[in-house]
Amino acid sequence: MSHPQHGDRTAPRARRAVVLGGGMAGMLAAAVLADHVGEVVVVERDRLPARALARPGLPQARHAHLLMSGGARTVESLLPGTLGRWVAAGARRIAMPADLVALSPPGWLPRRPEMQFMVACTRDLLDLVVREQVLARPRVTLRDGTESLALLGGPGRITGVRIRAAGAAKDEELPAGLVVDASGRGSGAVHRLAGLGLPAVREQTVDSGLVYATRIFRAPPGAEDFPVVSVQPDSRVPRPGQAATLMPVEGGRWLVTVSGTRGGEPTRRTEDFEPFARGLRHPLVADLIARAEPLTEVHLTRSTVNRRRFYECLPAWPEGFVVLGDALATFNPIYGQGMSVAAQGAAGLREILRRRGADAPGLAREAQRAVARATAGAWDLSTGEDINYPGAIGARPPLPARLLSGYFTRMLRASVVDPVVMRALMAVMTLSAPMNALIRPEVVVAVLRATGRPVRPGPTLTAEERTRAGMAPH
Repeated sequence: MSHPQHGDRTAPRARRAVVLGGGMAGMLAAAVLADHVGEVVVVERDRLPARALARPGLPQARHAHLLMSGGARTVESLLPGTLGRWVAAGARRIAMPADLVALSPPGWLPRRPEMQFMVACTRDLLDLVVREQVLARPRVTLRDGTESLALLGGPGRITGVRIRAAGAAKDEELPAGLVVDASGRGSGAVHRLAGLGLPAVREQTVDSGLVYATRIFRAPPGAEDFPVVSVQPDSRVPRPGQAATLMPVEGGRWLVTVSGTRGGEPTRRTEDFEPFARGLRHPLVADLIARAEPLTEVHLTRSTVNRRRFYECLPAWPEGFVVLGDALATFNPIYGQGMSVAAQGAAGLREILRRRGADAPGLAREAQRAVARATAGAWDLSTGEDINYPGAIGARPPLPARLLSGYFTRMLRASVVDPVVMRALMAVMTLSAPMNALIRPEVVVAVLRATGRPVRPGPTLTAEERTRAGMAPH
């Protein structure tokens, strides 16, 4: 494929970009690229459903996915109208902490007026709404049921991909000026780059041994529009971290996910599900589902390791190649950060394309660095907590990170009694603000002043919510 010269104003429309992966990260990348190149081809191994249904290549989609406000706003900036489409399709916009009943490590969060929000629905619905919008664009083509086999080109420039459609007799070469790997946890980018002669990519993992188990219930009549309920573990207590989240989703259902780190894992047996939830720090989730009708069996996932690949640190980077989403970094799903990080990575790619143009020399390396920056804060938050659980595997954080962790512990305690601290913490945890928001002077002062103030002793469900859920009055 010939490459137009940089500076030719027709060049961006003359090029093809290929996106590997048709999930959230891939579709958002395709939306970005469609404004800068003539054609975007999305290559996806699965056959993508026309409705909000599960697919084999995304087993983690069965579990709770809370799209935090930082990610939701970013998706909205990339695809205007998406938030409204999600809500119209049955998703709920959960005001935080007003519509959140949560036992955090230091205690129950007070339900103050909205500071941030989250989108509550199934992952399948999140993906479907985004996919429909992106594939409606005239420059975007989907090649689903098609596997990417190899990168074309060499260590200095990637020139396309070799693919094979399901049932095809032979491979096909798909030339491209830019290839974006958004193929998720199973990305082969590390090995493919090594096969082209590039150095090994440094990788870091932190594995708490977390196991997820999920079951869907029919919400009791009148309780379809329910708060998100969360019982969280405390990583500073020397015991496995066990948690539960109850999330209202489309179709009048409750999606309930329980989880446990190494030594305290849930099972896939239906008879174990409610007892596991009852054995947590508080039995609230078990009390709620005790009267609810189960609609599914228990689905279990063990693939929850935090893994980050430092592509941006390679001494040389090939033109025409960018890695983002789970192909770059995966997170323990309990923190609800993966989709938001993917969206913010796509926004970083958009910023570089707008500033440099699709054919600028060094574009791919600059874009890879921008995507990596979108990953850093979430990585520090996730791994800084996970490494504390018994049996966690991974390098201990450096001294500055351990000092920040100690401050973060005090901040968590202060957040349940001080709205200034809660606002800052929620902004960072929802990826709506950078990490340095935690050390602004007014926040530090509030953290220091909050020491010793009493926390709420019990769940924050209202009497009306308890009645709707079929629970006895408190």
